[in-house]
Order: sequence, then C-alpha cells, then structure tokens
Amino acid sequence: MIAWLKILLPMAALVLLSTTFLLSRDPDPSANLPISGSADPDGVVREQVTDPYFAGTTSSGGSLTMTARSARPLPDSDEVEADTLDAVMVMTDGTKIELKAPLANLSDRRGDAHMTGGVTVSSTTGYTLSTDSLTAALDRIEIESLGPVEGDGPAGHLTAGKMRVTSGETGDDVQLLFTGGVKLVYDPQTE
Repeated sequence: MIAWLKILLPMAALVLLSTTFLLSRDPDPSANLPISGSADPDGVVREQVTDPYFAGTTSSGGSLTMTARSARPLPDSDEVEADTLDAVMVMTDGTKIELKAPLANLSDRRGDAHMTGGVTVSSTTGYTLSTDSLTAALDRIEIESLGPVEGDGPAGHLTAGKMRVTSGETGDDVQLLFTGGVKLVYDPQTE
C-alpha cells in the first residue's frame, strides 16, 4: 500500500501542478483586439476595428498620425473605410496640418486616403479651409482637393476652384497652391 502511495502522490501533485498552469494562462491575445461585428442594412455581419490608430513618417522626415472612430476592410479590395478620420502631419520644422473628414477610404496599394463628406484642413500657419473631398498621400506631403475650397487664411477669406499642398523641391518647404478662380477678400486685421 505504501508503495502505491509513493507512486500516486507524485502523480497527483504533477496533475494538480499542470492544471494550475493550464488554467492560469492568459486568454488568446487576439481576443483582446477591439474588433466587433456589426450588421449592415442587408443583415450581413462585417468586422470592424474601433478607435484605430496609425503612426508613420513621411519621406521628408515628418510624422503622420491618424485616428478614427472605426475602420473596416472593404470587400474584394485592398481599401479600408474609416469613420470620423483625423489625420495630423507634423513637418520637420514643427508646422502642423490637420485633416478631418467624416469618411475616408485608405488604400495601401495606392498609398493614399480619399476623404469625403466635408473635409476640414487647418494648419499652424493660420489656414482653416473646407472642401467636399480631397486625396492625401500617406507617405509624403501631398494633398489635393477634388473640388472648390473655401476658408480663412492669414490675409483674409479666400475661395478657389482647387487647392494643392505639396513639399517644395528641397523637401523641407511646404507649399499651399490655389488654382481655378482664386478670390481673396483681404482683411488687414488678420495679419
């Protein structure tokens, strides 16, 4: 009997010890990702990420951060659709450009974001502009409105058929170009 106890006790201790380790393991780490399913009007459940965050650098050394309320992959596409997108580009000299849009489609293949639904563009240089839609590169300073733009700048209120933001030839300067019937109502008090 004592011989059996000598064999059974270490085996029972080994079983208890192994179940302690098995039960104390963390749950699947992917289960903690903020992914949820939501049904579209057709009743199809689609995956989405809530409060996504992206950070990267541009080819000129500036930084780019993007946040959104939610993002989801578009079927049969490399694109991701994001709701309430907020993108901030910080140049190497500290100048910032912020883009806000209710909806954006981001494409890794094209390397750009197509923002729609009324986009607001603001900068630390004193511009606050709005347009219906625009396209912004994800790896360099390049933004182009797809239609008219209107807003306020350091010299006053302006409207234009199109707007383009690009880096200069050296890559250090950022240029804001307005085309297509530019109208500026000069206000000396804004300077």
